[in-house]
Amino acid sequence: MATVYVATDLRLDRRVAIKIMHEHLAADESFRDRFIREAQSAARLAHPNLVNVYDQGDDEGLAYIVMEYVPGITLRDLLHDHHRLTVEQTIDIMDAVLAGLQVAHRQGIIHRDIKPENVLLADDGRIKLSDFGLARAVTNNTASGSVLLGTIAYLAPELVTKGLADVRSDIYSAGIMMYEMLVGEQPYRGDEPVNIAYRHANDSVPPPSEAQPSVPGVLDDLVVWATERDAEDRPADAGAMLAALRQAERDIATGGGATVPLETAIQNFAENDAHLLAVSDNDSMPNSVMQPTGPVEAVDAAAMAPAVEGGAPAARRLQRLNGQKRRAGVLAFFVVLFMALAAAGLGWYQGIGPGSYGSTPDVVAKTQADAEATIVASGFTVGEVTEDNSLDVPQGTVISMSPEPDTKLAPDSPIDLVVSAGPRILTVPALEGLSTADAEQAITDAGFVVDAETHVTEFSGSIEADHVIRGTTETGETLPQEMAEQQTIRLVVSAGSVPEVTGMGQGEAEQALADAGLTSAVVDSQYSSTVPAGVVLSQENTADPMVPGSTVNLVVSLGPDLVEVPDVTGKPAKDAIAELEGAGFTVDHSIPSVLLDDATVSSQTPGGGEEVERGSSVKITATYEF
Repeated sequence: MATVYVATDLRLDRRVAIKIMHEHLAADESFRDRFIREAQSAARLAHPNLVNVYDQGDDEGLAYIVMEYVPGITLRDLLHDHHRLTVEQTIDIMDAVLAGLQVAHRQGIIHRDIKPENVLLADDGRIKLSDFGLARAVTNNTASGSVLLGTIAYLAPELVTKGLADVRSDIYSAGIMMYEMLVGEQPYRGDEPVNIAYRHANDSVPPPSEAQPSVPGVLDDLVVWATERDAEDRPADAGAMLAALRQAERDIATGGGATVPLETAIQNFAENDAHLLAVSDNDSMPNSVMQPTGPVEAVDAAAMAPAVEGGAPAARRLQRLNGQKRRAGVLAFFVVLFMALAAAGLGWYQGIGPGSYGSTPDVVAKTQADAEATIVASGFTVGEVTEDNSLDVPQGTVISMSPEPDTKLAPDSPIDLVVSAGPRILTVPALEGLSTADAEQAITDAGFVVDAETHVTEFSGSIEADHVIRGTTETGETLPQEMAEQQTIRLVVSAGSVPEVTGMGQGEAEQALADAGLTSAVVDSQYSSTVPAGVVLSQENTADPMVPGSTVNLVVSLGPDLVEVPDVTGKPAKDAIAELEGAGFTVDHSIPSVLLDDATVSSQTPGGGEEVERGSSVKITATYEF
């Protein structure tokens, strides 16, 4: 759709990327609309993992977008050089892509072109998602029209079969891209695009481990989940997939990535008759044991090993009853002995043995992971972990613990933690058009900070003086829709319109501009037959926007352009006409052309020596000599 250039923003002195639409596409309204939609979609989004859009406009019919310049390579370049990526690299890149895509999905925008070419890997380690050229706001279902948009190798089945897309279509594309990173190639390959599209619509994406056995099972599950053919079976949006990815990363880090899924373990359990018979033979066991009631992520297959092997239930029950009769007396003795020994052992264990009470460690101000490790190393267990917002304590750091440090507890006692969730994320209020005082109050009421010393003043033809043109971040960037609480918001306040000084005398105009905080410069003087000398003919602003101290260029009138009329009385008519026209006048006469050589000027109006405006008409009369 366009060519991208590296450029320099002269006003802010920074490198930018300018995307300029191809000239042969500029006449196509659908292409122009899609191009402009990219700018509008991306400009609504602000996230470290999304390419920023600074400006959009039109120059001589060519639409352009000014964007953040990201020096580096694309994910496609990385895959070309390394064929496939490690598990850690894949997780890092997908985490960044999904974090940025999550912001777009929350804004109701689907990208529709997730692929390695649109993932930028900066030289400084940043990872950014770019190219919202096919982005579109989500309705109930967003149709792509009669032409498929996006790269065929990453298209979701619903786009191929129905031409409809929602945020889960992006999830499918992200799952295909994750498969390619883990395996080194796309799941479907073919000579013709229609063959690839057919397989997306009719085949299920295989787990990456079928091609690369080293891929952890949790990543297999995530790829298969993200690439389900039915959109209803996929993660609801990028946020849901990101949460699953991060849980998978934690499972891999703790060695849980290869555990047997719950469904498989239960199936193995149900197929083992001996174990089922043993459980069913225990009359005191509640039925709930056979029906898991809580969410369980994974179980170890070894935990489901049979407890009893061989024998029919009735025979085993009869043997147990006979044995109980024979051992009844002996059992009573051993029970009493066991209780006595247990009491003595418990006294030793809790008094001077390993079970004696210990002091709780101080884990306040530690990261959650370090705190939990310290608690476990001290002989206690981690109890309930809750989150609370905090402006002072960094996210993920322990704010408080219960019981408090140095409290005497028995071993394996739980210690509850309150972990910082960082500052609250609040909605930024609408500020445009409010008076400065009202805007400052709105910012404070919304939970943010305003500093009057940071306000910026601009001239505006649409916003009255002392009213807000817009709000910005502390660094001058466009305000996002949400920000962390207590962040500073800077106001751009209107100074009113630039004074209109056309028609004023030069001195009066310069004073009016100075009173408004502007400087003036006379850049030209022109003759005018209607405007007296010294009066301003026109003015021009030199900056956009105009701020106090900016310059207004003035053009001042020189008045009429007066010249002296030559005296041509008594001269041959032909010479007189040439002289007057050469002096810039027009000549009015009634001398026939055939008599022009024999005519002599007898009178003229205006007379010779009079000053009149250049270009005026001079009338002459003549006498003839035959």
